[in-house]
Amino acid sequence: MISSGNGVRRPLFRSPADVRERLAAVNYLADEDVAVTVYLADRLDKPILCEGPAGVGKTALGRGIAAVTGHRLTRLQCYEGLDEAKVLYEWNYKKQLLRIQSDAGERDWRRVEDDIFTEDFLLARPLLAAIRSAEPVVLLIDEVDRVEVETEALLLEVLSEWQVSIPELGTITTTRPPFVVLTSNNTRELSEALKRRCLFLHMDYPDLERETQIVRAHVPGIDAALAEQIARVVRSIRTLDLKKAPSVSETLDWARTLLLLGIQRVDGEVTRKTLSLLLKYQQDIEKVSRSPLW
Repeated sequence: MISSGNGVRRPLFRSPADVRERLAAVNYLADEDVAVTVYLADRLDKPILCEGPAGVGKTALGRGIAAVTGHRLTRLQCYEGLDEAKVLYEWNYKKQLLRIQSDAGERDWRRVEDDIFTEDFLLARPLLAAIRSAEPVVLLIDEVDRVEVETEALLLEVLSEWQVSIPELGTITTTRPPFVVLTSNNTRELSEALKRRCLFLHMDYPDLERETQIVRAHVPGIDAALAEQIARVVRSIRTLDLKKAPSVSETLDWARTLLLLGIQRVDGEVTRKTLSLLLKYQQDIEKVSRSPLW
């Protein structure tokens, strides 16, 4: 939801059907679970925690919401070792040093210190930027399961309070909480506290019909029958015990490749010759090549 000029909260979406229709306009084909969760997150002012395998559209959902609402997208890409300075803020030490050097003749250190710990020297990172933004924001916190427990606790604190305390400047509180989408590939268990704060949305690979629709939406000019064959073969490959199953984006890459090659029908020979578009590990390519899928 967003604040209108008179302070009344105005919803972003009228209904789950409205969510599906507007996301479809930017080529994001949401199923009923996705549409209902986005609608409820808007009405309840709750973050969405999207959990599932890589490549099923979790990040794309955040981008899609930003696109259909017109909100600015702020993305925090999580990784091992991510710390508070990269999440919230840090001081521009080089600029501070230059200021100190320029004030080398100043004997009153307290006055110099007051000068260098100001807004001019503050580097706002994604969370602080989202909190301070005067315009509506969709905050995408990508792959939250990759951060350490301490950083996860920091994220939880900010998501709960929507304020940041900077010792030199005081407490900064948002007047317009962002619409938040967190994604997780489920590589580790997230805390119960974080899960309680969010609306949980499990996202898996699409079914045959939806993946066919996705291919047709994102690969202009592809024949409906070929799109279905592609989706059917990819779904069969995902049933195997692979190191990394093909994602939806890899399905699309494969579909574009087949279209460029002028292939009108997918068979075993075509699939084996183009497996590198779907699979990223040689052991997976060899396993699929030997499998009796066709």
